[in-house]
Amino acid sequence: MRKALRWLLALTVLIGTLGTAGAATAAEAGRTGQVADIKDQLLAIPGMSLVEEKPYTGYRYFVLNYTQPVDHRHPSKGTFQQRITVLHKDVSRPTVFYTSGYNVSTNPSRSEPTRIADANQVSLEYRYFTPSRPAPADWSKLDIWQAASDQHRVFKALKPIYTKNWIATGGSKGGMTATYFERFYPRDMDGVVAYVAPNDVVNNEDSAYDRFFTKVGTKECRDRLDAVQREALVRRDALEKKYAAYAAENGFTFTTVGSLDKAYEAVVLDYVWGFWQYSLLSDCDTIPANAATATDDEIWTSVDTISGFSFYTDQGLDPYTPYYYQAGTQLGAPTIKFPYIEKKYLRYGYQPPRDFVPRSIPMRFQPNAMRDVDSWVRHHADHMLFVYGQNDPWGAERFAVGKGSKDAYVFTAPGLNHGANVAGLTADQKALATARILAWAGVPATTTAQAKPLAPYDAKLDRQDVQREPTLRP
Repeated sequence: MRKALRWLLALTVLIGTLGTAGAATAAEAGRTGQVADIKDQLLAIPGMSLVEEKPYTGYRYFVLNYTQPVDHRHPSKGTFQQRITVLHKDVSRPTVFYTSGYNVSTNPSRSEPTRIADANQVSLEYRYFTPSRPAPADWSKLDIWQAASDQHRVFKALKPIYTKNWIATGGSKGGMTATYFERFYPRDMDGVVAYVAPNDVVNNEDSAYDRFFTKVGTKECRDRLDAVQREALVRRDALEKKYAAYAAENGFTFTTVGSLDKAYEAVVLDYVWGFWQYSLLSDCDTIPANAATATDDEIWTSVDTISGFSFYTDQGLDPYTPYYYQAGTQLGAPTIKFPYIEKKYLRYGYQPPRDFVPRSIPMRFQPNAMRDVDSWVRHHADHMLFVYGQNDPWGAERFAVGKGSKDAYVFTAPGLNHGANVAGLTADQKALATARILAWAGVPATTTAQAKPLAPYDAKLDRQDVQREPTLRP
């Protein structure tokens, strides 16, 4: 019997059959009469390796690497290491599959659905964000289907260990990622919670954003923001000298975007969008009340605080090359108008994603990618929840569920921005959303009114970090 089991385990590693690996682990546990340690179970998966374990009270937390094909259509043509984290509660609990759409944090944290369902959480770094990037990088293999296939393969590897219900979630580009995963692999998850997920169906039609900026907040706040943005362009010469000194002091360069002048205008044009994306109406008091009489330092500081003058440098753009590549090939990107700024002050307008990706990387836009996803959600969404913020510009173009969808919802959190969540919904929508998440997780509440998060709030795990980033990065 021992000899047979050793043979079986060796064969499993050799051929990489994930289902057999799970069976072998179970067989070994049955033979010894003990349940294998969760770390041993994870590392028994072919292609899984440990980077580090970080203990956290009530959990085990692992940072892992998983071997993935560069091309899921042709798995023999090379692999790369994709970074994963596992916040382990118990195999008897449901599991939440979290994606940010960017890098994965290597510090323990918990998404809202994870807290609601008192679940395990698996977090995945998006392909081509370093260090999860093939070398050399074939950028044609960075698309939403390949990324969804990464997620599908991780799920299949972990499902024999975490056998209870799974929910996919993510915010912003992570919400988009969770949606695309559901579109391509609709049988994997038991539910999807997508936060503030943009849906740019027709890339060249962006009037929804223009309408949004004529109504958001209050006129007084809009006027303050518009005036500061315009004044930053009126004072371009003086403030660009300040920018040049700032760049020289920090070693910043502008090869990708093309020039300091183009970078300066990109930062300034992010200003109004960036405020509404990451600030609240109450923050309008921090905006100079009279831009015309404000000092250069006051204008600079306000723009830098909200938009960030470091971002459109080569050093600021480099970590986000995979996002801009996807925006310029499949996801689309917004282009808005600035009717309150005279044309003589605008040299470039909203620049396309192509301007933020090194020219050595070829790009070609695929207009049908988002149309396909949008149509699928409208006609086939099942067990899906979309949450948006009332004052978040990215919600101007959003997902919608139609007659063909079942048990699917689109809710808006009043007064909230790009950090909108279930906790910020109106009382009735919050109760319904919480009840549906619990039901999809397989731990339903007795009634909708009684639906509450099953895990207590943890200030470290549940802290919501909404970083200030330029508008072209959702």
